Amino acid sequence: MPENIAVKWIVDEDRLFADMPDSPGNPCTACGACCAIFRVSFYCGELSDGSGGVVPVELTSKVNDTIACMKGTETGHGRCIALEGELGRPGIACSIYSQRPSTCREFSAWDADGQPNATCQRLRTGLGLPPLAPLPAEQAAPAR
Repeated sequence: MPENIAVKWIVDEDRLFADMPDSPGNPCTACGACCAIFRVSFYCGELSDGSGGVVPVELTSKVNDTIACMKGTETGHGRCIALEGELGRPGIACSIYSQRPSTCREFSAWDADGQPNATCQRLRTGLGLPPLAPLPAEQAAPAR
């Protein structure tokens, strides 16, 4: 992984979110496995249908009265409708990255201590991608 990736850690309502630039150094832009394996479910208040959220409602399915999920991921092991490109290939991307749900924002390639996320590592291995190195200490999440 290039040394120049800047992981921005955001704490909101005691939840930790990781944000990375859409750049070649972002390991997610050559992977996409998490977007094709998990059900991406989240609170319906995140939807863009007037409740103040930003997730495009037309890209989601209703799970129940309080939970929605991204289309394609309803049962897990399905590809998210917002994922563009080929899994494990450079250039794969989320078409709504800046509007992605909290579930996606919370799933990071690295844990807060800067160590690679074990689930991410397993998914990357399944695609034949190399494991991620730990983040430099200065890139780990700030103590909360």
